[in-house]
Amino acid sequence: MKKLVLLFVMASVIITSCNRKETSDNPLLNEFDTPFGVPPFEQIRPEHYKPAYLKAFEEQNAVIRKIVTSKEEPSFENTIKELEYSAELLTKVSRIFGALNSAHTNDSLQAINLEMAPLLSKHRDDINLNDTLFLRIKSVFENMDKFNLTEEQKKILDDTYKGFVRSGAELSAADKDKLRKINEEMSLLTVKFGQNLLAETNGYTLLIDRKEDLAGLPAGIIEQAASTAEKIGQKGKWAFTIQVPIMEPFLKYAENRELRKQLFTAYFMKGDNGNEYDNKEIISRIASLRLERANLLGYKTYADFVLERNMAKTPERVLDFLGQVWEAALPVAKAEAAAQQQIIDREGGKFKLEPWDWWYYTEKIKKEKYALDDELTRPYFKTENVIDGMFYVAKRLYDLDFTKRTDIPKYHPEVVTYEVTRNKEHVGILMIDNYPRSSKRGGAWCGAYRGQSRDRNGNMIHPVVTMVTNSAPPSADKPSLLTPDEASTLFHEFGHALHQLLSNSTYPGVSGTSVARDFVELPSQIMEHWVLEPEVLKVYAKHYQTGEVIPAELIEKLDKAGKFNMGFTTVEFLAAALLDMEYHVVAGQAEIDIREFEKTVLDKYGLIPEIKPRYRSTYFNHIWNSGYAAGYYSYYWSEMLDADAFQAFKETGDIFNREIAARFENEILSKGGSRDPLDMYIAFRGKEPGIDALLENRGLK
Repeated sequence: MKKLVLLFVMASVIITSCNRKETSDNPLLNEFDTPFGVPPFEQIRPEHYKPAYLKAFEEQNAVIRKIVTSKEEPSFENTIKELEYSAELLTKVSRIFGALNSAHTNDSLQAINLEMAPLLSKHRDDINLNDTLFLRIKSVFENMDKFNLTEEQKKILDDTYKGFVRSGAELSAADKDKLRKINEEMSLLTVKFGQNLLAETNGYTLLIDRKEDLAGLPAGIIEQAASTAEKIGQKGKWAFTIQVPIMEPFLKYAENRELRKQLFTAYFMKGDNGNEYDNKEIISRIASLRLERANLLGYKTYADFVLERNMAKTPERVLDFLGQVWEAALPVAKAEAAAQQQIIDREGGKFKLEPWDWWYYTEKIKKEKYALDDELTRPYFKTENVIDGMFYVAKRLYDLDFTKRTDIPKYHPEVVTYEVTRNKEHVGILMIDNYPRSSKRGGAWCGAYRGQSRDRNGNMIHPVVTMVTNSAPPSADKPSLLTPDEASTLFHEFGHALHQLLSNSTYPGVSGTSVARDFVELPSQIMEHWVLEPEVLKVYAKHYQTGEVIPAELIEKLDKAGKFNMGFTTVEFLAAALLDMEYHVVAGQAEIDIREFEKTVLDKYGLIPEIKPRYRSTYFNHIWNSGYAAGYYSYYWSEMLDADAFQAFKETGDIFNREIAARFENEILSKGGSRDPLDMYIAFRGKEPGIDALLENRGLK
């Protein structure tokens, strides 16, 4: 992925406080006088962002002018290093704005996002398409051997040079103009896609006013729905949204099949309702523009363009990888569907299993087979206790301590902030934001208000990391209680947080999570392996009322059920990953009918009608608005890595083996993107990964 783009808009580069001693009425332009330089959220208002962006453009442009007008021979110091640190203010502003626009947005921020998108696109292109700047970069690249560079500096130089080439630096003047127009239009379309999706998600609520329609739902879910209804002015009723932590329990337990259908249909039709928030035309246009851009840069397809810089390298290799997992998983999913149909028939249902039935009948089978359901385990997975469990694992592996701080600014009252230390030395700040709200987009993610790196003088800049989820919220008389899957999500995002907290790079462009897309999920997904380890469960899985540690027999049931329903979870994911790849291996310019395209692709691979893709096109935020285009496969590619990597711990008989943990930190977590990802993995594991560990991890072998 092009490094300069990351400097401006993504969460894989640094912010510094820009060493501003002067005082401005705009807090974004000042050095933050707060504990650990955390943004003073209470001082920042929407009207501050545009002037700050414009000032940041001006500052970076001044550095670029200094580079291109230099009379000195191009060198790493006067060209590449200057460029690396040229976006300090812009990165600072972009990180704060981007994080808040995702986690706590409003109409003003969304309007600013639309206004700034084309300006950011133009600013990026003005740099990436600057002929004189590129010639200096090319000179340094072609003469790198005479500069006595470190390995990290060589990686920065390689990324910078290739990033400029992939951004059109070698195109003709006419083609550069075409590229600018494509980039500007895409910047607006991706923003609009995300805003439409948020509006669609917030725009639907299933409101129930009859108690009989709540049949089958556990008391905790009913209480939560009553609390939600009261918050929206519907006291005495029960409200269910299409936020996954709210929707999924309803689908698992509600006996009213028609209401299950209504809620699920509202979810899978997001962005496809023919209204002002419909995303079909936007998707078709983005796909077309991506192909046009790839062709302009000399690539057959957009997937060829993206994958060149990933571990997988080619679309053919990705499709082969996905195909192997698909062939193993689809028969398992078909068997799971048949088992559910047998229950329907046995109960005299006289209907065919549909997607909105899957959770309901799967839950029945789990109860029959394992005497286990989510409501049995929820009391032991209080959110705060799960977080304690995460911290326990980090302490055992990396000797990190987490201290809650109430004196640090936060952007929303629900945010909980921790100082992270090791041997009493400051490591960074971690903010955790867990519960759904209308101002927050769906899903879970990890970002940073400031990334780790060193300043121009070599002084350490410590990260300020944020973990955001949409876990089940507390109700009027119960705390937030999670399913094991939701606990895994917390551990997953915590793995991303550790990747940033333990980063030990010099330059902003390779710090933290600035790695290949199909490698970035390794640190997050390996953390999931500790969630249900008996040794870990006994530490944090305690009943929220009695404090009783989760019983051994319940741990045994969780272990036995660990690979239950794995056909479904694998196939629904792969269906989305294959959709992503098929959109981006299209080689001919043609307008896409989104519904028809989806049907053709899913029929091609034989997806059974009882299962929908995890993400349909119109709400597939990962690939249309979040940097995972031609890259959604990376979660399973990384699972191939993490399943094998966790075996390094298991093989020693100690899941907290400090020698293995130190090697994982030194060779992977601390390195960021300063080395080739395969080289990093081999340095840790001593061998390349294979697909067998993934299949075994999922019970598909």
